[in-house]
Amino acid sequence: MSEKQTKKQAFFEKLLSLLQGVAWALVIIGSSTFFLSLYHLGIIIALLGAFIGALLGLFFVVLFEIAQIQVDKLKELKKQTKLLEKLTQEKINNTDI
Repeated sequence: MSEKQTKKQAFFEKLLSLLQGVAWALVIIGSSTFFLSLYHLGIIIALLGAFIGALLGLFFVVLFEIAQIQVDKLKELKKQTKLLEKLTQEKINNTDI
């Protein structure tokens, strides 16, 4: 892998991590805003509103977590591919002897 691809991948991972943090902030802001705006109607309604207010942020949390899992899976597959190529090459070299 070239240095340019490595830098690109590192930037993407940092961006993904930042977006995960932003999504969690959205959860907190959404739930607290809805809770505080509906508290005067009763605690049950306020809790229900807080859950509804957090849904958008939770959607993005799940979305970015799935993206992170895919990035980790890609890294692991690349490691396994290198290892399999190395083992195949060693087997070919051993059978030639």
